[in-house]
This record gives sequence, structure tokens and C-alpha cells, in this order.
Amino acid sequence: MPRKPVRHRRLMKYQPLTFSPFARQVARVASSCMSILQMHSPDLPKKSQPNSTGNGSRKNTLKVKNEHSESSDEEEFDGIVQADFAFFDPKPDDFHGVKTLLQTYLDDIEWDLSGFVDLILEQTTVGTVVKIEDDEDNGIFALATALNLGRYKDHKCFMEVKEFLLKVSQEKDVIDDLRALLGKEAESVGLLVSQRVMNLPPQLWPPLYDALFDEVSWATEDEPTEGLRNFFHFKFYIIVSKVYKHKNAHQKKGMSASDEEIIYIKPEDEIFHELSSWSFEFSLHTQQLATHELRDYQQMGLVMAVKADKIPAFRQQLKSFVEGS
Repeated sequence: MPRKPVRHRRLMKYQPLTFSPFARQVARVASSCMSILQMHSPDLPKKSQPNSTGNGSRKNTLKVKNEHSESSDEEEFDGIVQADFAFFDPKPDDFHGVKTLLQTYLDDIEWDLSGFVDLILEQTTVGTVVKIEDDEDNGIFALATALNLGRYKDHKCFMEVKEFLLKVSQEKDVIDDLRALLGKEAESVGLLVSQRVMNLPPQLWPPLYDALFDEVSWATEDEPTEGLRNFFHFKFYIIVSKVYKHKNAHQKKGMSASDEEIIYIKPEDEIFHELSSWSFEFSLHTQQLATHELRDYQQMGLVMAVKADKIPAFRQQLKSFVEGS
């Protein structure tokens, strides 16, 4: 049975959305995708005519129009950027872009990140990267994939991921569950890896996750052998992410009524968190430069375990959030 294509095209106007104080800060500091587009493709407004992909790897294309304008830019730029964001199967040429996105995936430890990226790129039936179509710089704007913990348990990078998670888990009430998912139940657990540039247009989030979870479902039918099909019969997903947590969250003192205990860097993590069976936070050695609004917060790692049967609810809540904001 051939893999089912995901192809649709629609015009979307980017608007900064708010989901938490951090999202509002993002909207102020980087209120449009224009800075990203200029960084990765400074000649985008003058780009040449699209070339055919020719390799059948393009999944869908989403057109984003940005109407942000600053007076200082008006003489050089009219404030309108139109870009075709396309979803692609991972391929070897994406190595450096994916590695850059995942540079701090496991905080600052030395580990086999290159081997981890290689496994992501080798799994072409499940996994998506987002690029600007026909961008010569081949910049990667987002990644979403799910890797079976049991399938790759003997790879150095996965042994290091397992060791890292067990080391940073300090909560006794979840350590047994974590050990089980990383050990005897690993063949039914997917490591959900999702990363993107900070101000990727929100309209891209639902189709990115839809592509991932649709592919997981299709892989249980379309993979050529029963063994490969079984690798995608996930019962749980483990998600490693980052949040900002108020420095006084534990004692509740020093927090104003408007302060939130946790600020989610990726808004969908709040949905995952609410749907998770268990979760834990851990301290990070690498800390990004905090803005004035985040002076009372510190960046923390967040690990969540989400049952696969919660994914339909996640998809619907994410779609409703983006459409309703």
C-alpha cells in the first residue's frame, strides 16, 4: 500500500498569537517571521521562479504573508514578505539544519548528537522538516518526528538519551514509570522530537503535528514488514522540552497575582502537559539571556509522558487554539 500523500495549499496571513506572557513577549521582541526569512533567505522578495522538487518528497506547501512594517525599514522594504513554507521528508542534506535546531536538546552535555540526527534523517516514512520552498540556503525552520525507543536502544545516542533522562529525574513518584518506558516497555514508546525557530507562524503548527501523527498511523499499515509496522504502534510518547518557571514558584512568595508559575516556550507544550500521565522538571546548565519581562523566571527542562490515545484530543485542542486566537 503506498504512503498516503499530504498535499494542500492555502493562503495564510501571519498574526502574532498569545498563549502566555512568554508568547506576548515573543510578539513584542520578534513579532513577525520577517526577521527569520531575512536571516535564512535575505533575497526572498526577489527569489527566482520556483523549480520543481522532482523528488516527490514535498508533502504540502503553505503560503504565509507577513504585513509587519517598521518606519526605519520603509525606504528599503515595503513590509510584505510572501513565502512558501513546504513540508518535506527528511534527507541527508538537512543534517546541519536539523543539528542546529537540536543543539541544546539535552542541555549542554557532550553526546552523540550527530548520530541522533542521522537516525532522524534515515527515518523518512515518519518525520517532517519545514523549509522555505526553493530556498538556496536550505534552512530548516521546524522539525517533527517520533523515534521508537526500543528500535534504537543499542545506538549510542539513545543510550545517552536514556542515561540523561534517568540522571535528571529527581522525582521519586515518576522514576519507576520512566524506567519502565525506557526499559521493558520501550518498544511501544516513541520519543517525540519537535523543534522549531521561535517565531514560526502559528498557522503551521497544526499541519506539522497532523503530518507527524498521520504518518505514524499510516506506518502501522504501510511499512513493508510486520516488524517495521510494529515499531509505530506507540502506546506512549516521551517529550523533552523547555519552559520558563518562576523562581519563587515553590514557595509562592514573591509572585504577583499576574505571574504565571510556568511559561511555555512552545504553546503546544501546555496542551501536552495537561494531557500527560506524568511529568517532571529539571534544572538546565544552559540559560538563554532573559528579557526584562522574564527576569523572575529561569529556564527549566520539562519531560512529559503522554499516552498515544490522548493525541486526537491534542490535535483538536491545538487546532482550536490557533483558529480561535
